[in-house]
Amino acid sequence: MGLYADATALLMNLTAPLTVRYGDALQLVRDEVDDPSTWRVPTRHGQVRCFVYRPRPGRRAAPATPGAYVHLHGGAFLMRHAAMDDFFARWVVATTGAVVVNVDYDVAPRHRYPVAQEQAHDVLRWVQAHGHERDVDGTRVVVGGFSAGGNLAASACLQARDAGESPVRLQLLGVPSLDVSSTVKPATIPRPMIDERIVGLVRATYFKDATRRTEPYASPLLADDVSGLPPALVLTAQHDALRAEGDAYAQRLSDAGVAVEHHVVPGQDHYFLDPGDLDQARHWMQVMSEAILRALD
Repeated sequence: MGLYADATALLMNLTAPLTVRYGDALQLVRDEVDDPSTWRVPTRHGQVRCFVYRPRPGRRAAPATPGAYVHLHGGAFLMRHAAMDDFFARWVVATTGAVVVNVDYDVAPRHRYPVAQEQAHDVLRWVQAHGHERDVDGTRVVVGGFSAGGNLAASACLQARDAGESPVRLQLLGVPSLDVSSTVKPATIPRPMIDERIVGLVRATYFKDATRRTEPYASPLLADDVSGLPPALVLTAQHDALRAEGDAYAQRLSDAGVAVEHHVVPGQDHYFLDPGDLDQARHWMQVMSEAILRALD
C-alpha cells in the first residue's frame, strides 16, 4: 500500500481547498474580522507558517494585550489546509477578543509522525515565550483543535507537561483522534465519515512506523499518566467513529483530577458543526468560545 497510499494522501492534500468546503456555510462573522496576517514560527522541523487573526481596535472591550488561542485544524494528518477552519478562527476572535494563531503544520506524505506533533508543541511554546513581542499575552494561552488537530493539541499539552513547561489555560478537543494504534473505530451509522479506508490511509502514511503508534504523543489516550494536564473541554459526536476514544480520554482526565467539561453533540457524525443547521452550529461554537473566554479572563 506504500506508494499508492502516499499518492492518495498527496492528491487529498492538493485538492483539499476544493473538497473541504463545509466551513463556507459556517462563516457567521466573516465581515467582523479582518483577514489574517502571517507569522513564521521557528520549530525543530523548520519554520511553520501561522495565520494570525486579531480583533479590530475598539471592537470589543478587552485587555490592551490580548490572550491567544492556538488552533490546529483537522484533515486526517493528510490535508495541509488551515483555511478549512477559517470560520472558527474568525468566530473566536469576534466572540472572545483573543488573537487566534491558526497553525499550518506539515502533513503526510512528505512528513511523518512526530513532525506535526512536535511542530504543534513548538509553536505553542513559542507563543508563550515570545507572544509579548507580537502584542500577545503569552501567559494567557489556550490550545485546541478538531479531529487530527485535537490529537495535536492533546499531544502538545502532554509534551509541555513532560518538559516541565508552563501549562496553557485550557485544551479544547473537538471530535479528537486520540488512539492511532487501533483500527477499531465503532460507529452507530452505516457509512460513517471516518471509515476503515481513512484509518488505514492515515496509518499507512503519516503514522507509517507501526512501532510508534502507541507512543503517548501519537495516541494520547494511551499515555500512562494524564494527571497534571490543563483543564479540558472535550466535544465528541454521537455517531462519530472517534467518539469512543474521545469519551474515554475525557473520563481518564476527570479520573486523574483534571477539570473536564465534556459534551456529546447529539445526532452528528464527525462534522459535529452542522453546516445545514446554523442554529446548531452557532450553539456549539458558542460553547467553545465561551470556554475560551472564561479560560483567558
